[in-house]
Amino acid sequence: QKCLRVSGKHNDLENVGPSPRHHTFFEMLGNFSFGDYFKEEAIRFGWDLVTGAWGLPPEHLFATVFEEDDEAFDLWGRLSSLPQGRILRCGAADNFWAMGDTGPCGPCSEIFVDLHPEEPEVDFAEGSESGRYIEIWNLVFMQFERREGGETVDLPNPSVDTGAGLERVSAVLQGVGSNYDTDLFQPILAAAAAVADRSYGAGDDGDVSLRVIADHLRAVSFLLSDGVIPSNEGRGYVLRRILRRAVRHGLRLGLEDPFLHRLVPVVEETFAGPTGRRYPQHGATRAATVATVRAEEEKFLSTLAAGAREFQDQVERVRKAGGSELPGVSAFQLYDTFGMPLEVLREMAEEERFTLDETGFQEHLDDQRRRSRAATGDGQKKAQALGAILAGEGEATEFLGYHQSELEGARVLRLAKLDGGASSGQAVSAAALGAGETGAAALDRTVFYGEGGGQVGDLGAVTWEGGRARVTDTQKTGAGTVLHFLEVEQGTLPADARLRLEIDSERRRAVERNHTATHLLHAALREVLGEGVRQAGSLVAPDRLRFDFTHPRPLEPQELERVETLVNRWVFKDVDTRFEIRDHAEAVTAGAMALFGEKYGDRVRTVEIPGFSLELCGGCHVGGTGEIGLLLITAERGIASGVRRIEAVTGEGALERSREQAQRLAEVSEALGVAPDRAATEAEALRRQVKEKDAELAKLRLELAAGGASSGGGDEEVQEVAGIRLLVRQVPTAPAGELRNIADTLKSKLGSGVVVLGSGEPGKASFIVAVSDDLAGSTLHAGKLVKALAAEVGGGGGGRPDFAQAGGKDFDALPGALEKAPEILRQQRGDG
Repeated sequence: QKCLRVSGKHNDLENVGPSPRHHTFFEMLGNFSFGDYFKEEAIRFGWDLVTGAWGLPPEHLFATVFEEDDEAFDLWGRLSSLPQGRILRCGAADNFWAMGDTGPCGPCSEIFVDLHPEEPEVDFAEGSESGRYIEIWNLVFMQFERREGGETVDLPNPSVDTGAGLERVSAVLQGVGSNYDTDLFQPILAAAAAVADRSYGAGDDGDVSLRVIADHLRAVSFLLSDGVIPSNEGRGYVLRRILRRAVRHGLRLGLEDPFLHRLVPVVEETFAGPTGRRYPQHGATRAATVATVRAEEEKFLSTLAAGAREFQDQVERVRKAGGSELPGVSAFQLYDTFGMPLEVLREMAEEERFTLDETGFQEHLDDQRRRSRAATGDGQKKAQALGAILAGEGEATEFLGYHQSELEGARVLRLAKLDGGASSGQAVSAAALGAGETGAAALDRTVFYGEGGGQVGDLGAVTWEGGRARVTDTQKTGAGTVLHFLEVEQGTLPADARLRLEIDSERRRAVERNHTATHLLHAALREVLGEGVRQAGSLVAPDRLRFDFTHPRPLEPQELERVETLVNRWVFKDVDTRFEIRDHAEAVTAGAMALFGEKYGDRVRTVEIPGFSLELCGGCHVGGTGEIGLLLITAERGIASGVRRIEAVTGEGALERSREQAQRLAEVSEALGVAPDRAATEAEALRRQVKEKDAELAKLRLELAAGGASSGGGDEEVQEVAGIRLLVRQVPTAPAGELRNIADTLKSKLGSGVVVLGSGEPGKASFIVAVSDDLAGSTLHAGKLVKALAAEVGGGGGGRPDFAQAGGKDFDALPGALEKAPEILRQQRGDG
């Protein structure tokens, strides 16, 4: 079993690297028994495996039991060759398992091995604390149920959870003292050491960094191959955090350029096994994994560079004021604006012998989260506000909308009213909703699809004797209760009403076309781009579809065309869509695609386009692919590292899109005065002409602005201010690149000195300041000069010591600002 552990009660991320046996990713060997066998069989199985199949000498082993578990103690004595002195009773902290104050629980039993039997024996407590005796086998006997108040009762079917970490077992069987010295890690460590141009095994901090890199890269590779993508929340944040921690340890080794992505193939080779077939998803997703890791590395290194400069400025300000703590507001600004992780800030502060106000940082972070929650979308607000009222009993609404759009006799189970409106009001339980009021109802049955799986919720109407309400949204709670958001148009809706439901059928059919199209699109992308493509999100609305997927680069036009063509071929085939309820394991074995992170029950619904697509899906679909009509891709772009997005339209939306494109082509053709089939050629010819004219115009502007005496302009324009040659000139409006060229040309002619250019038009004024290399930095700073000039026109800006640009909105003040340039220069020189 693939396991990842970086948070929760077992959070030990900081131990990964220094410790020989802590990991973020590890492989767990184990099995479960749910009433089939219990303590005697489990102990016998464990002992036979450890001493028989693995061949560990019994005299090197210990067994531990819960101090009150006499049964397990006696079984170890009878089933193993361990003397009683090596069967140890331990307290609840070590040998009693429970998930919480209530629920299943029970005693544990473990096997420990002596890593150094050649040395004099020590007592068990000393040996286990020192790491000489390590646990390699664990049995959890889920025997009891703990109730409120602490009372325990026997479970009707006691169970066993058996576990052993592959990394620890490998270290013992290979006779090494650290998991990192096994063949599970050595190839990765060797490759990382080669990239860092050093050897592993020196016993210094560099070894710790290499171990962090090897461990974290294993975790990153598995997360990416399983479809997790980097983000700032949830599992994506875990991925990004450990990847960035590996990058930071690379920096400690002197690796200032992206390097992790180069090691991804080594992880794949290490986990392939002798047959090359173990974990085949690594090979299938290699290109996407490498590209995503590299993109994240480049992004983080860029972030660190910008943030580090700001961090240093903040530290120096505090230091000059006599302080030695980075304020919480500063830490939060670095976190929020520059993307600096808190752990990075903590490490940088320590290097500067500073402390960090983490309490103040947390307060600002909490404030931001509160603001974020306040800005949550209407649908989420409504679901959160009503969840406790409408889903209080936790019962799922029976959904009957796959094959019908109307329903008679749906019973209202619970009713809530929204005071102040649907998007921002407070939800209160209600006995009735009157005309003009808004609220929501939970029903026993429905044909309205609650938003989920990317598909938007249904709209429509409900009626009852003497009344009618419009359904403005449909949401679904985690318990499966469908929330129908209502605006009562006439009559009074009582809490015990029987309703007639009718969805907006035309809208639903449009949604169904787009939903089935996303399945076709997913399959087509995997066929064209490879199996490394994984769904990373979707939106299925009546007017469009959006499909996010993992891929390392933009699609070539030919690839996009192949995808679109492939989808439409299956549309034109008009293949019947098959729906089936299956066991989850059966569906996955059959090849059904599942969205990573989605929760599926033991029984799942599959949607199949035979011969092309099979997915787990609870959404609404067309009966045959021909109903889609046509799919047109309207956009393809990147939205995150290693994640692309395709937008498309189908059915009437595709027809409307085609008409719009034809109309635009007709308008362009008419404007160009050519036939539609010549419009592109004519437009390209005009574009080339304009480009040539722009180049000629730029050349003339440069000659005009930079003309004059060889001293950098007319002699009358060059001033000497505080011993420095200064050229100030207002030039015609031009693109920023041209202005930079003019400034460089004038600076070159001037030699040693300062060039100040002003330009603009009504509503906009801009400046460029260029300082010769011999004066920049130590004597003058272009960024400070331009900032002062910009203040004169109501703006701001800055830049490098040798070159800077800035601007403002007050064009009328531009001439006066240029006149002040000598005074501003004199003040910076300290001669004003």
